[in-house]
Amino acid sequence: MNASPMLTAIEIATERLLLRRARDADIGGLVELRTDPRVRAHLGGPRPRSVVERYFRTHGVGALADRPGTYVIADKESDRLIGTLVLDRRSADLPGHVTEEGEELELSYLVRRSGWGAGLAFEAAAAALRAAAAELPDQPVLVVTQTANERSLRLATRLGFRPVGTFEAYDAEQALCVADLHSFKPVVPGP
Repeated sequence: MNASPMLTAIEIATERLLLRRARDADIGGLVELRTDPRVRAHLGGPRPRSVVERYFRTHGVGALADRPGTYVIADKESDRLIGTLVLDRRSADLPGHVTEEGEELELSYLVRRSGWGAGLAFEAAAAALRAAAAELPDQPVLVVTQTANERSLRLATRLGFRPVGTFEAYDAEQALCVADLHSFKPVVPGP
């Protein structure tokens, strides 16, 4: 198990969103995220609905809800699941690192199609990165996405990540983007 510090915030609020732990009421939205062909277009394709539903029937949301840095992106007013966001360590066993030892922070996100184009992924990611920057020591943060995933690459650039290379994984070219965590630290106005 990795001893590197992780983001410990249980909830992070923005103007429109609440990043929070998953609940059983989120299962329908979580199933949709994993089975929607367009959402999963650059993630190996949709998972079979029966497999995803069986997983949640067997395990519930505990595997998601108990992991530090793993959030449901929910609408602040309705509490409806919009997507998921994870700020976790990228395993040293995987390709795509900027440090020799690996285990850098890695940001990943999924948003239901109904939330596309409204800036919700940006709002959620920026809030999580600000919370992490306020709590953790400065370090590189990665975004890894298929080079074909133009939407995700635009979002990474908008957040301040810069491309540093590509590599092959999962039968596709992947883009490796990096930012310094403390570049997301809120600026505190001086006296």
